[in-house]
Amino acid sequence: MAMNTQGRPTSAGEASTKSHKTFTGNYGLQIEEPLSFEIGRPETTGVDLPAPKKMTSRLGKLARAGEIGIPGLSEPETMRHFVRLSQKNYGIDTGLFSLGSCTMKHNPRLNEKMARLPGFGDVHPMQPQSTVQGALELIDTLAHYLKELTGMKAVAMSPKAGAHGELCGMMAIKAALEAKGEGHRRTVLVPDSAHGTNPATAALIGFEVKAVPAQADGTVHVADVKALLGPDVAAIMLTNPNTCGIFEKQIVEIAKAIHAAGAYFYCDGANYNAIVGKARPGDLGVDAMHINLHKTFSTPHGGGGPGSGPVVLSERLAAFVPYPFVHVGNGFELVENEGRKTKAEKPFGRLTAFHGQMGMYVRALAYMLSHGADGMKQASEDAVLNANYIRAGLKDLMSLPFGDQPCMHEALFDDAWLKDTGVTTLDFAKAMIDEGYHPMTMYFPLVVHGAMLIEPTESESKASLDLFIATLRDLARAAKRGEVERFRGAPYHAPRRRLDETRAARNPVLRWTKPQPLAEAAE
Repeated sequence: MAMNTQGRPTSAGEASTKSHKTFTGNYGLQIEEPLSFEIGRPETTGVDLPAPKKMTSRLGKLARAGEIGIPGLSEPETMRHFVRLSQKNYGIDTGLFSLGSCTMKHNPRLNEKMARLPGFGDVHPMQPQSTVQGALELIDTLAHYLKELTGMKAVAMSPKAGAHGELCGMMAIKAALEAKGEGHRRTVLVPDSAHGTNPATAALIGFEVKAVPAQADGTVHVADVKALLGPDVAAIMLTNPNTCGIFEKQIVEIAKAIHAAGAYFYCDGANYNAIVGKARPGDLGVDAMHINLHKTFSTPHGGGGPGSGPVVLSERLAAFVPYPFVHVGNGFELVENEGRKTKAEKPFGRLTAFHGQMGMYVRALAYMLSHGADGMKQASEDAVLNANYIRAGLKDLMSLPFGDQPCMHEALFDDAWLKDTGVTTLDFAKAMIDEGYHPMTMYFPLVVHGAMLIEPTESESKASLDLFIATLRDLARAAKRGEVERFRGAPYHAPRRRLDETRAARNPVLRWTKPQPLAEAAE
């Protein structure tokens, strides 16, 4: 009997473990977990508060007449509820996380330990600056290393995520243009394969977007850029390595053309993990680039949690770094307003209430110091090696949209190989769940039909990659043999079956309603 990495049978045609129903809805040690509304009781509370004194409400007719209806749980019930939910989740600590473009990078526990050190873990943004000199020094040190790694003149540390960083970089470009009296430049060039946040960011602050086509090799060619240049062009927003997992070979020529036209070069740094220590964006002609600390320097990723997206700026944009920023004089000073800056500084404003996410800074610096320059370079090399290992291991069964050329940190396949099998990219991804893997990024980038974008990062061992490749090869062969049911009904072994996404989008259920009690069957 074939078993997946989590010990569940996955042989083709194997009966679902859930075909045998249980009274509780539990299956062995996989315990079913209802919503808190279903198991909680409004009368239960973990907090005892004294009865409020009599008062005259100012809410009038808006005052609540009935109970609020929030369910309460005891402490053990609360702990069990969230632990059980976590057991149904999948993360980088569970197994190989093949999401391309998102870079699900391992978070070393050393970094977590450092982030919890007193003085970092309990620092408060309203403390007097004299009491947080160590934290400010850490921010300044991290900023120095980011500038050193990227070959850039300045860095804005406060942006909270990649898209926020894009906004910062493009606002710096806008401020620089207006300072030169060139506010008429309103066009931003964005490749067809770009992240969707790129054109959205440009449009948000008043720019008009023109698309740059990708050529047959998956890259942007300088001739196509030159054809779109004119006195109205403000900037280009180019991802390198690009979203197809390919290094933009003509990036230096593109940068020269952009600068000759009086425009700026914004680089989306989402894929910086592929080139750290190998190439400096500043040397390639980049003027602004955001850095996703979670994608490149191992801070936790997504989930609605704290993010950090510092933006490095070239000498052409360095003066426009937004508030706040750190000055070094007699100690470390956080410059937060007009009266504290020098004459050479021209901040375009402020992006966030405080400086940024301290915990992410600590984790990123811990990663840098523990790896060193040579270790970070090796991490990039290993990320590229792992992606190419997957590409080589699957290319005879799965089709490559841009030919058999080396990729960078992620391998991109399309759905041409699935033609006439009755299996779609979505079906294939759902079948991966039964095998104990989180699906790859699907249907992105949009320039590739039925895209399957796989990024293993440097975290995975050869043994881990071999099992992953073998699993995908088994699925690919099954699809080509016509075993459609294995895919169309997948996942069979997940805590929840496949969602009817069309119905969910058109008729979303946004509020829980208490079900009617079921009558007990007569004997």
